[in-house]
Amino acid sequence: MLPEPLPAWVPARRQAIGDHIRTERTRQKLTQERLAELAGLDRKTVNRIEQATHATSIDYLLLIADALNVPLADLVR
Repeated sequence: MLPEPLPAWVPARRQAIGDHIRTERTRQKLTQERLAELAGLDRKTVNRIEQATHATSIDYLLLIADALNVPLADLVR
């Protein structure tokens, strides 16, 4: 069970991860919709991850990293 409320660093790190994904996606000139297609996800899911509005799973991050052809570590650094 997650602590309530979450420590402030958790949403901050979530936002940083979303920012890394958005930066790499735009560097590759991909839309959220195209990234979602490549990762096998819904565009809304990609948007929520980039905007850090919801917690995400490691599985989704792995799919996104694979679709972007970058190591997962590059997205969560």
